[in-house]
Amino acid sequence: MILVTGGAGFIGSHTCVELLDAGYEIAIIDNFSNSRPDVLDKIRTITGKDFKFYEADLLDRDKVELIFKENKIDSVIHFAGFKAVGESVSIPLKYYHNNITSTLILCETMAKYGCKKIVFSSSATVYGDPATVPIKEDFPLSTTNPYGATKHMIERILTDLYVSDNEWSIALLRYFNPIGAHESGLIGENPNGIPNNLVPYIARVAVGTLDVLNVFGDDYNTHDGTGVRDYIHVVDLSKGHVKAVEKVSKSTGVEAYNLGTGTGYSVLDVVKAYEKASGKKINYKITDRRPGDIAMCYADPAKSLNELGWKAEFDLERMCKDSWNFTVKNS
Repeated sequence: MILVTGGAGFIGSHTCVELLDAGYEIAIIDNFSNSRPDVLDKIRTITGKDFKFYEADLLDRDKVELIFKENKIDSVIHFAGFKAVGESVSIPLKYYHNNITSTLILCETMAKYGCKKIVFSSSATVYGDPATVPIKEDFPLSTTNPYGATKHMIERILTDLYVSDNEWSIALLRYFNPIGAHESGLIGENPNGIPNNLVPYIARVAVGTLDVLNVFGDDYNTHDGTGVRDYIHVVDLSKGHVKAVEKVSKSTGVEAYNLGTGTGYSVLDVVKAYEKASGKKINYKITDRRPGDIAMCYADPAKSLNELGWKAEFDLERMCKDSWNFTVKNS
């Protein structure tokens, strides 16, 4: 059985669908801090399969222990954590406490119950402001915000854990920018409150629940002055986790993998693609740069292809089409 922490969230829910479709048995733990309970039934509807669910916080050691007592957990995919870059700058202690302490409790409990296989949801933010692009896994690591720093620290913790005990098998998945939604339109990115990520914000402008998209800076050294990122379809990303689970089940060690398309799109490229997908005009205004943001960030995903047998399939047009389909069905 695979334990999925944060399995009701955006990437977690899509990964649960891919795991169930691939024949895995899963248990989910989620506290719904940035997700919704109805997602669980939607996962069941899409897959036609059931799973165990625990409403709990990973900071609750007793609850985490109960899950390992009640189930034979073979491996863990660890998504749970706070994830807003801007918010992390304003409330850093909350981010450090939540993201790092919860991981320590999880790993201590895993070790106690002899479960030493983990796929960790890391982030391209661990590369900081890279000297060059595309970004390879062996680039130096540094961070420009507390959110990224928690991911970097957890990568270090997991690496040290392997050094101390070579029975561990660890995959560090460094995501670029997940967007899109399941083609059914049942699950997608639907954050509580005002969205922190670009595409759900664009979606709300498109349907009229928000008036205008703030574009943070148009003076970056990019083709149109706006920030360039590697946007990846969430279903592609989720399939990468299934490949990583296969990898950690067959080997020991600790390896980092970029999950991205290898193509960079600017904020305005995404706005145009979304306008095409939705047939709506997206009102936007240029505002000041956001603290912690960088100009350009996209992946070299060759290692994931070579070692995991994974590569992204969907283009930006498909990402925006699936996101719009989800938005129309859920607004």
